[in-house]
Amino acid sequence: MRDWFVLSRVSAGFIAVLVGYTSSAVIVFQAAASAGASEQQIGSWLWALGIGMGATSIGFSWYHKKPILTAWSTPGAALLVTSLSGLSVNQAIGAFLFSSLLITLVGLSGLMDKLIRWIPQSVASAMLAGVLLQFSLQLFQSLESQLVLVSSMVACYLIGKLYGPRYVMLVTLLVGITAAFYLGLLELSSVTLELAMPVWISPAFSWQAILGVGLPLFVVTMASQNMPGIAALYGNGYRPAISPLISWTGVAGILLAPFGGFAFNLAAITAAICMGKEADEDPTKRYFASIWAGVFYLLVGLLGATVVSLFAAFPQELVVAIAGLALISTIANSLSTALACTKGREAAAITFLVTASSVNLFGIASAFWGLSLGLIVHYLFSRNEAAGIVKETREASNKA
Repeated sequence: MRDWFVLSRVSAGFIAVLVGYTSSAVIVFQAAASAGASEQQIGSWLWALGIGMGATSIGFSWYHKKPILTAWSTPGAALLVTSLSGLSVNQAIGAFLFSSLLITLVGLSGLMDKLIRWIPQSVASAMLAGVLLQFSLQLFQSLESQLVLVSSMVACYLIGKLYGPRYVMLVTLLVGITAAFYLGLLELSSVTLELAMPVWISPAFSWQAILGVGLPLFVVTMASQNMPGIAALYGNGYRPAISPLISWTGVAGILLAPFGGFAFNLAAITAAICMGKEADEDPTKRYFASIWAGVFYLLVGLLGATVVSLFAAFPQELVVAIAGLALISTIANSLSTALACTKGREAAAITFLVTASSVNLFGIASAFWGLSLGLIVHYLFSRNEAAGIVKETREASNKA
């Protein structure tokens, strides 16, 4: 039991959920509203997402003994905001089911594990660093709007890293909440007590919804969410079999889509919080942090709008600061791994720069393009190097 109630693990799990909900819960609200969902149905969406993420995070982490965290598809939710207009909520559910079915089939086919073998560690780490970079940049940019709040959190973090690194994130969060309270930045008046209840929504299938929503949702979830999630695992030295994880997230989507669970995937940014040294010095024990995140996901799902309103009471700068600070170590480790070897350094650098650029082409986020271009450069350079070695060998044999 002592392993469970370690403050650093509990706080890492809580911060991961805090960052996930405060950064994108509003997009889920907008997506549900675009589909014409009622207040009860929106509460059901939050219930389904919380239950799905909690169950898969706890199950994956406990079974594999690795910090495997899931999340909803934030780019997918953003896609839904603009794509669901004109469709009924029943047609939206049909599109969710179609997307989750495709995800399940990709996992069952074993295709993901075959693709992952072609991704070098340096390229995966570079993509992870590029995905996470914006969060730590926003940390220092937020000094402009809330100097006292953010600087007090940064100072606490630096002092804590020197004298109490195991609990540094929990203490930093408490300092941030205290500072926000004294600065009058906490909007607790908006917090309401309300339980979410599941509401069954019968699916309706139409080719317009499947092609206009279901297929793009599948592509965005796989390219912009699952690939960075895999990179987060690989970049931190965790290599579970990926295909079963993908297939189970698809199954979770199939089961919970009728209640509003539009898409589940491997997490990257929030998962990285549970994979860092701040969660636990021992990498083999960090899975407890993602299990705690799963517990908090379940609580958020059951409490629904109550917890979302609580998270919304925190100033945005506090959320940005705690996320940026929590990810500094992971970014540093990822860059170290990506650039450690001179061979393949160009590919890693290009992967990092393209991913960090936040370029969005054809509705697909920069992580996919960074990975794709990095792999092309990696294998082109590897092929040229191999050809050069063969040529040198032949010339040496001819001289002999």
